[in-house]
Amino acid sequence: LSESGLPQLVQPMIWDYTADLDVEGKVHLIEKYRRCGFSKVWFASAFKGATGVNQSLTLIGHHLKNNLQWLEVASNSPADVLEGIALTGWQRYDHFSALCELLPVAIPSLAVCLQALENGSYSEKIKEKVEKLLGMSNLETDTFMR
Repeated sequence: LSESGLPQLVQPMIWDYTADLDVEGKVHLIEKYRRCGFSKVWFASAFKGATGVNQSLTLIGHHLKNNLQWLEVASNSPADVLEGIALTGWQRYDHFSALCELLPVAIPSLAVCLQALENGSYSEKIKEKVEKLLGMSNLETDTFMR
């Protein structure tokens, strides 16, 4: 790869939407990319649409955990390697599938994930900020919102 010149033309994006991300494995993968000459990488997480083809409601806690683990990968990697995090929101699994997790039901998840990424963590204070921004009295992350 390094001899091809490709690392000077593109930046790899590492995609993983699982709540139990292999942090150590991702750090090793970044090291491999660096040895091949890639100076920057992107991460791809999701705030919705990555937990099941027929999922209709968004489980915020799943996506929050995923994003927090990407932050852990970033903190265990060289400081200059991360170019950014693409926070995706999938609408369907393929062009032949029905729509899943429509945007309106996922807005609380988007707000939680964005605040976690912006602040580098998630806390009761951040939860209260999201509740205030969205006009909600009780944001639930470990159960489906009612």
